Amino acid sequence: METLIPRRYAILTEGLLVGMHGKTAHGVLRYRDDAVVAVIDSHYAGKRVDEVLPALGSRAPIVASLEEAMKLGPTALLVGVATSGGKMPPAMRPTVLAAVDAGLEIVNGLHDCLKDDPEIVARAQRSGAQLWDVRVPPDDIPLFSGAAYNVRSQVVLAIGSDCAVGKMTAMLEVERAAKEEGARIEFVATGQTGILIAGKGIAVDRVISDFVTGAAEQLVLDAARNADVVFVEGQGSIFHPAYAPVTFGLLYGSAPDALVLCHRVGKTAIAGFENVELPDLAELVRDHEALIERIKPAKVVAIALDTSALSEQQARNAIAQTAKETGLPVDDPVRNGGAGLWHAIQKGIESTQKALDRAAAAARS
Repeated sequence: METLIPRRYAILTEGLLVGMHGKTAHGVLRYRDDAVVAVIDSHYAGKRVDEVLPALGSRAPIVASLEEAMKLGPTALLVGVATSGGKMPPAMRPTVLAAVDAGLEIVNGLHDCLKDDPEIVARAQRSGAQLWDVRVPPDDIPLFSGAAYNVRSQVVLAIGSDCAVGKMTAMLEVERAAKEEGARIEFVATGQTGILIAGKGIAVDRVISDFVTGAAEQLVLDAARNADVVFVEGQGSIFHPAYAPVTFGLLYGSAPDALVLCHRVGKTAIAGFENVELPDLAELVRDHEALIERIKPAKVVAIALDTSALSEQQARNAIAQTAKETGLPVDDPVRNGGAGLWHAIQKGIESTQKALDRAAAAARS
């Protein structure tokens, strides 16, 4: 599952820094910016990241080539994109090969594995470059056992209306706020970007389908040893025609006590499958709660909105309107910080626990 070791990244995004395919770079730049010496993207060369993507808050320089990046002393090249199907864009291959020849560690979150590429492997053997395929899961993932039902920690799972609506970001922002208040929190990474930030985890979209629930359970069991509350990074959407299986695996395998629904304001359909229209958020809440009601009941206790495309006033209006429509606490944890959602999660967990205690007492009497 890898552990966090010091790396100085040059992040390769060639042409994809802006937009949803750059989300691996975005996550690392937002949450591990101290480890980034440069971004390699000829489309934006000569600028800083905060001049192109202000919301990331990174002042890392953007350069046009690996040669320029090498002057800044990187120890690793991160392939910082998440493409459809996890394929490496052909335009990136020459830079990757040059980085291998230079002896840099190559960190890759795509489904196209470096270790399966004969040319990359041969050249790495000659230069001594290390190869880390972040998505490759461990070999010893067991089947789901049900042990996650009995952990003493409270488990909170991020769920989403679609992919790329801020599930990881919401959990990381709330984790940050909770830790600032002294809470014992563990963030569980279930995708390649989360693993790069946390330094450990399992990319569950690479796990054999029968073992996805087991992978989620193992992550929860491991995190629960050192935490009172475990935040699980969600993946996909229950309505996504391509990625729903991994969503269901996390929904059942992490055995959550509470859910946080994540949504980008204005989204009405699944990206890439516009014929799959999304229900309103109140119905999305009911749909998720109904799916796990017979397995391990959990309620949606808060909604995290991505309001990045809105003005400040528009964002406030969207948050207030969503709260009115759903009757739930709502906030944008990036715009406003994670404290509000953290307090809502705490109240939701306490309310759920009291209801379970009352039900248990009634069953005994």
